[in-house]
Amino acid sequence: MSFLETIRGMKFFDMHVHMTSRTTDDYQAMADAGIVALIEPAFWLGQPRTGVDSFRDYFASLVGWERFRALQFGIRHYCTIGLNSKEANNEALAEQVMEILPLFLYKEGVVGVGEIGFDDQTPAEEKYYRAQLDLAREANLPVQIHTPHRDKKQGTSRSMDIALEHGLAPGMVIVDHNNEETVKEVLDRGFWAGFTIYPFTKMGNERMVEVVRQYGPERIMVNSAADWGISDPLAVPKTAALMKERGISEEAIRLVTFQNALTAFGQSGQVSAEDLEQPIDIDQSQRYNGSSVLRGGQAPRVDKASTIIK
Repeated sequence: MSFLETIRGMKFFDMHVHMTSRTTDDYQAMADAGIVALIEPAFWLGQPRTGVDSFRDYFASLVGWERFRALQFGIRHYCTIGLNSKEANNEALAEQVMEILPLFLYKEGVVGVGEIGFDDQTPAEEKYYRAQLDLAREANLPVQIHTPHRDKKQGTSRSMDIALEHGLAPGMVIVDHNNEETVKEVLDRGFWAGFTIYPFTKMGNERMVEVVRQYGPERIMVNSAADWGISDPLAVPKTAALMKERGISEEAIRLVTFQNALTAFGQSGQVSAEDLEQPIDIDQSQRYNGSSVLRGGQAPRVDKASTIIK
């Protein structure tokens, strides 16, 4: 049986997915699988940016073109804005990026500051992480923390310590990319725990089922972090299907794949349950600054199962 049959009628909120790197086919597949909302954190694009204007254009796309593109497939798009930890190490450029961040943090659809934190846990990364925590506190926005791939346990603890030093309440901080080594401390200290279902490198969904079985669904949320690498934008509904097959309650599944993300990022005032209940009138002939998701004489492609592409 297809996983789509297992989760039919359920709805999902992927709180970390990099749609700039994904295609319109991905948007359609996500909508077909029940994803009604997503958050796209600002991140490293794989190649270092060399000027502040490239950041400016990228941030503008997150609050403009990508919001439009998602709506063409019936998905509400939100984002978090920040200087990612990897590029914080270019201090001359980082200083310029810090100057433009406040221009974007107050825009419609921005639900937090992120993803920020540590990569190699350098002094420069800490400097700009601290500066962005201050921006989040001033804007009263949640923070989305990227925990490092190396020395994850130490980096996660340090990230939380610094957030508390800067006066952020744990309930305003989403600590992402957790694993079995970090989850207990994150939850015990009152922070939100995000888990990325990403092949081979972070968490598989079988492991995720066991985490929810052990710790319960409170303050835990699942995401795909799908990007330009080998990743799966359907990781959230697929994980929900596996949880259901393995006896996790539907209420627990709803919390970790939808409600907890809404509650955590709803503190921004930019997204609410009422917003997500409003119907979306899909018209793929609409344009954003002269561009649409259609090309030439294309008609909207409706039957994704068809072999024929018209």
